[in-house]
Amino acid sequence: MDKIQGQMDTLSSMQLTARMEGLDAECKLLLSNREILAVILKETIDEYKDYSREEIIGFIEPDSIESDREVSPGRTNSQIQGDTQEFAALNEKVSRFDIRLRAKNPRLSKENIVIKLHIDVEPQKSYYPGYPIEKRGMYYLSRELSSQLSLVTDSTDYGQLEKCYSIWICLDDIPKGEQNSVSFYEMTNTKNIGTCITKKEDYDLLTLVIIRLGKKEYNGEEKDEGYDLLRFLNTIMYPHGDDFMEIVSDYIDFSQNSELSEEVKKVMGIGQIMLETGIEQGIEQGIEQGIEQGIEQGIEVFILDNEEEGIPRERVVEKLQRRFRLTEDRAVHYYDRFASTGKLTL
Repeated sequence: MDKIQGQMDTLSSMQLTARMEGLDAECKLLLSNREILAVILKETIDEYKDYSREEIIGFIEPDSIESDREVSPGRTNSQIQGDTQEFAALNEKVSRFDIRLRAKNPRLSKENIVIKLHIDVEPQKSYYPGYPIEKRGMYYLSRELSSQLSLVTDSTDYGQLEKCYSIWICLDDIPKGEQNSVSFYEMTNTKNIGTCITKKEDYDLLTLVIIRLGKKEYNGEEKDEGYDLLRFLNTIMYPHGDDFMEIVSDYIDFSQNSELSEEVKKVMGIGQIMLETGIEQGIEQGIEQGIEQGIEQGIEVFILDNEEEGIPRERVVEKLQRRFRLTEDRAVHYYDRFASTGKLTL
């Protein structure tokens, strides 16, 4: 039975892994649309708070939304073919960006000079992957900032550095008290001794945003801060009913993008895929449990039949090992569990 269970666990794991890989691809595809990104950026990027979603769509550089460029420390133009953004150097562990883009910084740009924002969007299934998400986010920001400069020399112009945002959208494993919350972490001037004047744009280069979702339903309650961001993301990232398109249409004008409309209708919420995956996993587990129960019933009958024939416990245990391919400990466990007396002498 242990061998059978192991084979079934492997098969279930392979099927679930394949499904989750498909989920990741669908999620990245949906979130890579400028119309979707504009809703997220409007609510998370301070530079965009006074602009409409339509204006933000215009700020995003379409060709910059990419997932196939490798950026190694000290190099800015090294490119290879691949499926995700990544930094790689020598034997360093590869770090991957899910969605990375550039967009205009309207606060600093002038008529003939465009200053950009460097933005990384990370859909994250687990809020507790074994390390603090905040630390990983700060690491991504550091690498994004350093990658803007080529090899540092005496002539390196640090004034060219542009602001970076890393936005993490967390779905699962979020404590109930922290669900539907958004945290912002950024560089600030916390203390000055003496008289000095510091320009915020000279040090305000890194902002980390952690979004913690929670499958919340919105039924016309008062719109607190973060309402639109959380309502929109909870709708597209978790299963929803017939009101799905109605809610999404509050934020996206599909008349300007019929292809996106069809894509959203087809997906009907990335969370729906997650739900289906969970159902399938549950069915597989049910099948596994049924098979295990059937095997255990067969073991019980086998033990009772041998017991009625007066076969000693030691011999029954040996026969169990051969018949059902069990370890000795497992065979003893079943014998002690199912034998009517459990006291046959060796």
